[in-house]
Amino acid sequence: MHKSDTRGNANFGWLNSYHSFSFGNYYNPERMNFGALRVLNDDTVSSGKGFGKHPHDNMEIISIPLEGDLEHEDSMGNTAVIKQGDVQVMSAGTGIFHSEYNKNSDKEVKFLQIWITPDKKNVSPRYDQISIDDKNLKNNLHQIISPNANDTGVWLHQNAWFHLGNLENENTQTYTLKDKKNGVYAFLLEGNVSIEDQVMEQRDGLGIWDVEQIKIKSNGSSKILLIEVPITL
Repeated sequence: MHKSDTRGNANFGWLNSYHSFSFGNYYNPERMNFGALRVLNDDTVSSGKGFGKHPHDNMEIISIPLEGDLEHEDSMGNTAVIKQGDVQVMSAGTGIFHSEYNKNSDKEVKFLQIWITPDKKNVSPRYDQISIDDKNLKNNLHQIISPNANDTGVWLHQNAWFHLGNLENENTQTYTLKDKKNGVYAFLLEGNVSIEDQVMEQRDGLGIWDVEQIKIKSNGSSKILLIEVPITL
């Protein structure tokens, strides 16, 4: 269990970022990764501010906006604005440059930035994004990312699946792992849930492995993200 208030924090004024795993100046040898899940940053960016052009390579980078509008530009020629309900994935592969800015001058943007270690190196860089219909999330664990380009959601270069759900009070969901060798990192965006005998509160993270399925019960209105990834790389 990673309680919300035990995460690393970097506050630069224009950026307030909470780190579930070691990142930047936050280093915790016991929180380097959860299998292929390397970074889970919970970012708030002030109006009109953002990350200037910077490089990445050999990483699968996922952005999930929670509030506001995030403007993206990259060296592949993509320019896009992603907002709440969108999911963006970028395979950095052989190398890319990109920038991310708060599109609005009057409100913050909040988003998750997640890095997944890929299962192959030096792939051709690529960019993709989707919009999710809220009705697909109601009392359901809706798939938003998979390893298969022909499956529901966007895809990435790893044996990993992401599911997002909005659960009402006392709703119970059972998640069956796609690969028994994988683990699941649950990140609670809002509310309160019980997973087996563990109670999670807002922005808590819980890593689970050596199981075939998990049962999630919502104790009120809750929003949860499940990240299934290989444990052994």
